[in-house]
Amino acid sequence: MPLPRFRPTGHGSPEPAAVVAGAQYRITVLTDGLLRLEYSPGGRFEDRPSAFAVHRRFPVPPFRVRRSEAGLELFTDRIHLSYDEREFSPSGLSVQVRGGVTNYHSVWRYGTPVPTLGGTARTLDEADGPIPLEPGINSREGFGVVDDSASVLLTEDGWYAPRPREEGAVDLYFFGYGHDHQEALRAFYALSGPQPVLPRYALGNWWSRYHAYDETEYRQLVQDFADRRLPFSVLVVDMDWHLTDEHVERHHGSGWTGYTWNRELFPDPRRFLGWAHEHGYRVTLNLHPADGVRSFEEPYPAMLEALGRDPGTEEPVAFDVTDREFVSAYFEVLHRGLEADGVDFWWIDWQSGEHSRLPGVDPLWVLNHYHFLDSASAGGRPLILSRYAGPGSHRYPVGFSGDTVISWASLAFQPRFTATAANIGFGWWSHDIGGHVFGSRDDELATRWLQFGVFSPVLRLHSGNNDFIAKEPWRYRSPYAEIMERGLRLRHRLIPYLHTANRAAAVEGVPLVRPLYFEHPEAEQAYRYDHQYLFGPELVVAPVTAPVDPVLTRAAVPVWLPEGSWTDLFTGTVYDGGRELVLHRGLGELPVLARAGAIVPLAGADRDAAPGPGNPAELEVLVVAGASHGAVLDEDDDAGDGRDPARWARTELALDVTAGEFVLGPARGHLGCLPPIRTWTLTVLGAAELTGLAVTVDGEDVPVSVARRDRRTSVTVPDVPAGARVVLRSPGLRGVAVPDPVPGVFHLLNDAQIGYDVKQRLYTAVRQDPVAALGQAPALGAEGPLVSALAELVLAVRHGA
Repeated sequence: MPLPRFRPTGHGSPEPAAVVAGAQYRITVLTDGLLRLEYSPGGRFEDRPSAFAVHRRFPVPPFRVRRSEAGLELFTDRIHLSYDEREFSPSGLSVQVRGGVTNYHSVWRYGTPVPTLGGTARTLDEADGPIPLEPGINSREGFGVVDDSASVLLTEDGWYAPRPREEGAVDLYFFGYGHDHQEALRAFYALSGPQPVLPRYALGNWWSRYHAYDETEYRQLVQDFADRRLPFSVLVVDMDWHLTDEHVERHHGSGWTGYTWNRELFPDPRRFLGWAHEHGYRVTLNLHPADGVRSFEEPYPAMLEALGRDPGTEEPVAFDVTDREFVSAYFEVLHRGLEADGVDFWWIDWQSGEHSRLPGVDPLWVLNHYHFLDSASAGGRPLILSRYAGPGSHRYPVGFSGDTVISWASLAFQPRFTATAANIGFGWWSHDIGGHVFGSRDDELATRWLQFGVFSPVLRLHSGNNDFIAKEPWRYRSPYAEIMERGLRLRHRLIPYLHTANRAAAVEGVPLVRPLYFEHPEAEQAYRYDHQYLFGPELVVAPVTAPVDPVLTRAAVPVWLPEGSWTDLFTGTVYDGGRELVLHRGLGELPVLARAGAIVPLAGADRDAAPGPGNPAELEVLVVAGASHGAVLDEDDDAGDGRDPARWARTELALDVTAGEFVLGPARGHLGCLPPIRTWTLTVLGAAELTGLAVTVDGEDVPVSVARRDRRTSVTVPDVPAGARVVLRSPGLRGVAVPDPVPGVFHLLNDAQIGYDVKQRLYTAVRQDPVAALGQAPALGAEGPLVSALAELVLAVRHGA
């Protein structure tokens, strides 16, 4: 049965001029830093796209080859290969990364370990802290290797084929980009395919819980969200949507797999799904396909007919990803009707390992590949939720990281795990925010986990099948509940910023979340502070992953700040960079730092409870004073695959401190996807008062409203037509207000659980001379973390007060 919608789009064969070959080897120079290295005892080389390498036809880069009796040498601007033209061996094949990356470690020899910075892993199931990571393509030594020798091949008819079995055959990709980690990743995407553009709704909050909801209970839950102004855009229905163990006779096996609605819970599934869509939500259902299709399932007769089997049998239809007839029927019979009822995409929770009837064929990869492509077959923007299945999995977002243990150790590992995945191109991890199994009730842990979720690729709350494990904020005590609610609203306000980064991830090859060393590859600290990460183009985030100190009432977060001036978006504190320091944050705060000049577009506050489609009619742009800088806001109509530039509108945003002006727009491109009239609010952090303020829209002076609070000045411009140019001018944009540490010290001491006399002595000393007070602090009664917290505030800017 043909699968025409699944035809590969890549070009597997390279340009002939890029190939250096012998009878049993082939070397392809794909870029100046990327080589394909093949060895075949029988001289058989593969040009079909693989699960990893879908496109090998690159423009031929400059290179030269020198031959001698010892073999050949190949040179590009980045690498120097030496090969004896025999079977690959550590002594016969080596590649050196040029440019003095390290003194002696930047030589790779075939067969030797590659000490990369790590990639990602298939799952965090039951992980309680760090787990080993599969390799990535980046390393301190300047190289990485992807072994593609065993991956499946994509065929012209839309199917796949295992690699021909040949003892001793090797197919490797060598990435030799030194410390240019971002450029290595762009080469990776060029070879393996780009990340897709996610539908905008995927960037909002997802509600998920392993719980046997019925329709009435789910409707009430959504009403509770609305009553509390808690925005969600995706509703997940876990496995109880279908018949489970209590409805499945034992001789059929378990109830994990199912394709028949449980009508005790959902009497009219189409009605439920239609109601969800009317309220602006998208719906995904959980799948565990491993047990195939049993005779009690509603689609069982249709499966037998599609596969040409005896309609009188009750034998189960086994799940078999190696049978193309089954795979075709799997989609057309089992899923198409449910999708017609209103299921928007699928959560593929494959639970049966990495093996199938064919060696090298991972059922999870097959499911991810075909589910994602099938999701796009109707012309919409494709989406799945599934686990990682090896290099190339970035093409099938979103990743489901599995059932993590509820513990501080699990939370502490997830920031590093998420950022490091960029080293293998995997940018869209979705974690069980708050944890899934085991553990114990800890409201602080749940709150900190949700805060991390706000600044992670996908915020999906989830919890295990336990009446006492749930993520509704109102089930937590005050102030935890209120902080969680603020976090959920903030996530939806971030969608304009996230969607701009979403497009950049697909078009420019820059994942939303990256390790610090992507931008600071020569800084030792960028590698050590692996709990800290880049979040989009403007922000650095250091999640809080440890409890607060009971005396200080703040949690300590060690950070490294690169050179420059940095402002915390939560506290407004300004820090001089180029140093390591410890930040201290109360329960409602986490370090989200923006360099001087940073520009962050947000949805207006009125959008915090709106999950539906459409770009917001109110926007707020956060601007950090202190440096000239430009940014963009990308918006689209959420149609197609998101790669057509004609479907996008781009608004340029620029701060010019020399001229004392901020310019917004005009938007260009597909203006039809924008609201015809918008209200814009420009909020400037850290500037002096905006005296002499003048605002024009397309050159005409307009009235505005101005509000100032806590070193933030907000200027609101209503009724701005789409495509208009807004210019805000003020001499105040040319400078920054000198930060005063005293108010922050007062709040710190006010919250500290210490003696009132000690507080007063410390506060009096700080008001007189902050730097001198810091030296006296231990003598005045400050101990341990309190001294560290005082130092953070007093020395935030190096010259002190």
